[in-house]
Amino acid sequence: MKEKLKVTVTAPQYSFVSGITFAQVDAWYDHTRRDLKMDIIYPEDKTKKYPCVVWICGGAWIRLDRSAHTAYLSQLARSGFVVASVEYRTSNEGCFPIQLQDVKAGIRYLKAMSERYHIDTERFGVMGESAGGYLAAMAALTDDSAYDVGAFTEFSSKVQAACPWYPAADLTGFPYPSPLEAAASMESLLLGKNVMLEKEEALKISPVSLASKDAPPFLIIHGDNDHTVPFAQGEALHDKLEAAGADVTLLALGGSDHADMPFFQEEIWQRIIGFFKEKLGADDQAAIVG
Repeated sequence: MKEKLKVTVTAPQYSFVSGITFAQVDAWYDHTRRDLKMDIIYPEDKTKKYPCVVWICGGAWIRLDRSAHTAYLSQLARSGFVVASVEYRTSNEGCFPIQLQDVKAGIRYLKAMSERYHIDTERFGVMGESAGGYLAAMAALTDDSAYDVGAFTEFSSKVQAACPWYPAADLTGFPYPSPLEAAASMESLLLGKNVMLEKEEALKISPVSLASKDAPPFLIIHGDNDHTVPFAQGEALHDKLEAAGADVTLLALGGSDHADMPFFQEEIWQRIIGFFKEKLGADDQAAIVG
């Protein structure tokens, strides 16, 4: 049997590039240097510029894998976005703010390379899970030159939308029964000090302390049965942003635990795609993603 089909082209081809070096940073007690890398999914379309969403992997600030969710990020990309997953230094390599500096370096790199990847530099979103959700919120809420270090500082790291999943929003708000137990916490490792004994400093680098009416739109997604980052953390960030007059929605997933399966269901990803389409603008390419 022979068959001929005339295909109408309605969407661009998307390409995936893994392991792009976007910055070099000090390593091994500042004696050496190492590359920070990102993965990018982008449309091969020179006719227009696309909004960009930056993904930040979680892992308690001590582990990450930028490629872990490529399958889902591809669906987001094919809905009309450039999507980049950025690496950052973990807290065993150094305390805050290097993690945020690395994320912002990734954003600036993407803006510097906007012609190569067909990115609209004025339409950027950030999204991340857990520790990455914290960094997504911090990237969206900080406009401080202290965090913009390294290359491409002529470009702004400002973003126009944020979608943190189960974020650590208040580093002082975790229920440790004693300072001794808090000393071994992931939050203390990030701060470099005991978060129960240095509450003022811990609160200063917490997203809840940075909420303002000038914040970009937020979609916070959190399971209301989270045993790792309590639901109260996402709720506190929502309430602070709402009280400040910001555009914020808290999507509570009933019965869901930390990084639970509901976060990877089509219904949730369509909510995420809809949020970024509304806040950043993107062509409707729903037909190619189901």
